[in-house]
Amino acid sequence: MAKTMRTIKNPFFTPHPQSPFLLFFSPPKRITSPRYHNNHQTRCLPQQVFLLLISLSLLFSGLSLLTSSLTTCVSTTSSSSLTLSRHLLTSLASVSVPSTLLPLPAREGSSGNVTEEEREFWKQPDGEGYKPCLEFSLAYRKKAARVSKEKKRFLVVVVSGGLNQQRNQIVDAVVIAAILEAALVVPVLQVNRVWGDESEFSDVFDVEHFKKTLKSDVRVVSSLPSTHLMSRQTIENQIPWDVSPVWIRAKFFKQLNEEGLLVLKGLDSRLAKNLPPDLQKLRCKVAFHALRFKADVESLGNRLARRMWIEGPYIALHLRLEKDVWVRTGCLTGLGSEFDRIIAETRRSQPRYLTGRLNLTYTERRLAGLCPLNAYEIARLLKALGAPRNASIYVAGGEPFGGSRAMEPLVKEFANLVTKETLAHRGELVPYANRSSALAAIDYIVSLSSDVFLPSHGGNMAKAMQGNRAYVGHRKFIMPNKRAMLPLMENPLVSDAELSRVARKLHGKSQGRPELRRGRRDRDVVAYPVPECMCRHGKHRSIGFF
Repeated sequence: MAKTMRTIKNPFFTPHPQSPFLLFFSPPKRITSPRYHNNHQTRCLPQQVFLLLISLSLLFSGLSLLTSSLTTCVSTTSSSSLTLSRHLLTSLASVSVPSTLLPLPAREGSSGNVTEEEREFWKQPDGEGYKPCLEFSLAYRKKAARVSKEKKRFLVVVVSGGLNQQRNQIVDAVVIAAILEAALVVPVLQVNRVWGDESEFSDVFDVEHFKKTLKSDVRVVSSLPSTHLMSRQTIENQIPWDVSPVWIRAKFFKQLNEEGLLVLKGLDSRLAKNLPPDLQKLRCKVAFHALRFKADVESLGNRLARRMWIEGPYIALHLRLEKDVWVRTGCLTGLGSEFDRIIAETRRSQPRYLTGRLNLTYTERRLAGLCPLNAYEIARLLKALGAPRNASIYVAGGEPFGGSRAMEPLVKEFANLVTKETLAHRGELVPYANRSSALAAIDYIVSLSSDVFLPSHGGNMAKAMQGNRAYVGHRKFIMPNKRAMLPLMENPLVSDAELSRVARKLHGKSQGRPELRRGRRDRDVVAYPVPECMCRHGKHRSIGFF
C-alpha cells in the first residue's frame, strides 16, 4: 500500500482480562470434519479413558500435552480418516511446534468428462518428499532457554501496512527480539487513516496461541511492566535495508541494556533475507505456526472455504485492481481514458505514492512486468493454461477501481466468480466492517484451501501464499510470467492455440513444486521454505504434519 500519514495508538500496555485458569479448564476441542457428510458411525474412546488421560497429563505433562491428548473421534471412512489423521498427527507430534493452519484437501479435478488440458490444470505438483522440519540446534535451544525468561530488556515493535505486510514485520520482530535477547511486547498495529482500520493485534491474531507457540524461543508479554513505563519513548525508525544480526546487536544492544526498552518502527524488509539457519527456522515457526488468526476470523474463513470446496475444485485469484495499486505502480487501468485520467491526477497530486523505476514510461513498465494483470489479461491467461470455463473462482482482494466494469472481461469468460461478500451469508461479514486486516485474513484462509492459486501481481500476499502453500504440502501456485506473456497477448498473429502452448510451457516448470531458496538475497525463507524449513522425507525427521 502507499505510504500515508498514520497515527500510533499507545496500546503497549493494554491489560488482558483473560485468566490463565480458563486455559486449564476450557473444554477440549473435538476434531470434526464438516467437509464430509455421511452416515458412517465414528468410534470414540470411552469417557473413563479421557478422564485418566486428563489426570495423567496434568500431573506429568502440563497443558500442551493435555490438549493434544484429548483428540476424540476418528471417522471410519477412508477420506475422512486421512484428513482427520493429519489433524491428529499435528496435535500429537508437534507439541514443541503447535499446529499450523491446515487447508482442505486438494483434488485433482472433476472425474467427469474433462479435457487433457483441464486435467493438467488441476493436477497438483510433486512435493518431492519435502516436509516441514524445524529442528533447532543445541546452541540455539540453550540460548533460547535463557531468552525466553528475559525480564529486564523489552522490545516494542510498531507494524504498518496491510495484513501480509504486518505479518512480515511481526515475523522479523520476533527474530530481532531473539537476536537482542529481549522480551517482546505483543506488536502494535499502526492505525491507517486511509483504510480506517483501528484493529489491534488481538482483533486479528490469536494472542495466547502466539505466546504459547513462541514460549521456548522468546518471552512474549501483553504489556510492559510498570518499571519500564516511560512518559516519552524514543522510536527508532531509521533502519537501513538488509541489516544483519551483527548490525542489530551493534546498533541496539547497548541502548537496550541501559534503558531496558527499545521501540522499533518501519521494519518492513529491513532484516536481511539471509540469516543463520536457526533464525530462518524461527521465521518459519512464527509465520506458519505462531501467527494463527483469531478464532472467529478463522472460523468464518473456514466456513467460506468449505462452501467453495464442497462444489468441487476451485481457483483463488488475488486481483490487485484497487485504485491505490494503479496509482502506486504508475500503470494504466485498461478501462479507458476517463479512468486513467483520474489515476493520473491522483498520482500528480501525491507523487510520493509512486514506487520504483520513476524513469519508465507506462508501456515500458507494463512490458517489464511491473503492472498488475487486468481482468481481461487474467481471463486470457486462465484460458491459455487450460482452466475450465465452468471453474469455480474465488476472487480475493479489495474493491476494484471501476467496480463491476473492471471485472466484466473475466466474468464474461468465467461465470462462476464469487467474492467473500457474495459467498458469505447475510450478516456474517457485519462484525468485520471497516476491518480490512480481518477481511484480508478471510481471503487468506479461503485462498489457502484453493486447488489453484494465481495472483495478478507480485506482492506480500503472493509471497505469503507461495510459502504457506509449499509448507502445507506444495499446493499448486501459478505466478504469471507477465514479461513473456503480455507481448504474445498483444500480438494479433499469435493464435489462441499457440498462446496456450507457450503459456503451459512457461508456467509448467514450477507451479508450486519445491524451489530451493539457495541463499538468494531477493528470496525470503517465508516464501521459499525449502531447504531451511522443509526437508526431504527420510533424510531428516520432519515435525509430522502429513
